[in-house]
Amino acid sequence: MIELDGSQGEGGGALVRVALALSTLTEQEFKVTNIRANRPEPGLKAQHLEAINTLKQICDAETNEIKIGTTELYFKPKKIKRGIYEIDIGTAGSISLVLQALILPCMFAPGKVTLKIKGGTCGKWQASVYYLQNILLPHLQKFVDKIELKIFKPGYYPQGGGEVQLEITPRFNIRKYQYVEDFLKELKVPRIKLLEADKLEQIRGVVNVSSELQEKEVGERIKKTAEMALRKYDVPINVRSEYAKTLNVGGEIVLWALFSEKGKVDSDNQVIIGADALVEKNKSSEQVGKEAAEALSKEINKKNVTDHYLLDQLIPFMALLPGSEVQTTEISEHAYTNMHVCKQFVPITFKVVKGKIKVELR
Repeated sequence: MIELDGSQGEGGGALVRVALALSTLTEQEFKVTNIRANRPEPGLKAQHLEAINTLKQICDAETNEIKIGTTELYFKPKKIKRGIYEIDIGTAGSISLVLQALILPCMFAPGKVTLKIKGGTCGKWQASVYYLQNILLPHLQKFVDKIELKIFKPGYYPQGGGEVQLEITPRFNIRKYQYVEDFLKELKVPRIKLLEADKLEQIRGVVNVSSELQEKEVGERIKKTAEMALRKYDVPINVRSEYAKTLNVGGEIVLWALFSEKGKVDSDNQVIIGADALVEKNKSSEQVGKEAAEALSKEINKKNVTDHYLLDQLIPFMALLPGSEVQTTEISEHAYTNMHVCKQFVPITFKVVKGKIKVELR
């Protein structure tokens, strides 16, 4: 049994999510102690419980008794199943964080998997579902026949109520392989290679705001401010704004920049970097738009091939593709923690030299 210390590295929930994903995929049981030990409120939160309970359905896993605040988890998975699974976090707990534990194993199920989830679509210290849809998922298309995230309704803090649906039609069936080494050898997928952000081609984005703010044209003002701040790059800019009836007043803007390499776009490894900003009390619409634009500008000017958050999320998928490599100027504690967890479940190692992360078979 694989044993993990949840206080290691950044000591948050990422360690648990990555362990759950890879345990389910590889059918290896694990135990983690000191869950989220470095957070103000240690232990499992609502989104972790929903991820665990959903995976128990997907792979008939055995666990110890868990609840909010539990600091120790034992997880023993069986074989992954196809199917339709409905998840209700019940709060503004992050849909994106739940999906970080579910996407990877569901991509290699024996048939189509549909995940219908209610919860928070954005918030502090979490990726927006629009970020997943437009920045992460394009990198995962090559693993599957289809992966599509539909966002039906946003959900803001504190009640959530957002609704999304993720449909995955796998190309590879992990159940055909007795050993994970055999699976890795047969995973004929282009390696993740993100080495240079050559030419900025365009900037896109979405502003989603609760309908109570429509009269003050909050969405339009955020959009206009962000677009004006980004015109200096002299590329096409397409930011849309939309309103929705939500349980709580709120909103966000998510921006992403798309690059080509030597004038060509590699659909398997397109460089896409993102940034966002939340609508908050005592923050003007113009401040929100400016904050997001400045955050994206900072990422663009670094000439990195991933933004600060994308690299963290790509690590588990890179672990399945030895030979993958990413060049970066900044490696977060999250990324190092994720690398550590991946090495416990998959026979690979990560080599980090001068900002280049390369995956090799062990």
